[in-house]
Amino acid sequence: MFLNRAGAQKKEEPTTQSTSMTNSSPTADNEAKPSAEELKKKLTPEQYHVTQQCGTEPPFQNEYWDNHRAGIYVDIVSGEPLFTSLDKFDSGTGWPSFTKPIAKEHVTEKSDRTVGMERTEIRSNKGDSHLGHLFDDGPAPTRQRYCINSAALRFIPVEKLKEEGYGQFLPLFEKAEKR
Repeated sequence: MFLNRAGAQKKEEPTTQSTSMTNSSPTADNEAKPSAEELKKKLTPEQYHVTQQCGTEPPFQNEYWDNHRAGIYVDIVSGEPLFTSLDKFDSGTGWPSFTKPIAKEHVTEKSDRTVGMERTEIRSNKGDSHLGHLFDDGPAPTRQRYCINSAALRFIPVEKLKEEGYGQFLPLFEKAEKR
């Protein structure tokens, strides 16, 4: 059984992955972000709107808000690893929420005042994709809630990490399994 470091995630029975998310693989460090034209061909209209135009998908009507499978979430544009299911929790907001990124250097924080209030926008570092926002109302110990749009993510189940080039993250799940 996989445990959740955020303390609120429950184990889910395996489900099939939706085909609505496009396939992306990890980008090399020297690869440039694809052009807007290339991204429009690669991404669904919603994925493009969220990641490239700072859009927000509807709560409770997105692919990963209620996903409880073990694995990692990567940037739909670049394949950059962003979050792990071990840090995912049910925030009650209808969007996937995490207590921290898989590595702080994989995300960028930017000031966002677009809705008449001060917020912190979260973007992927390599793909410069809009992911969502950071709030200070999450669970202990971080008290942070990374509220992320499913449309900005691709989920890779733990059993496919090695096959998809993310085998370096398997030890995270092996440690959690031993707890």
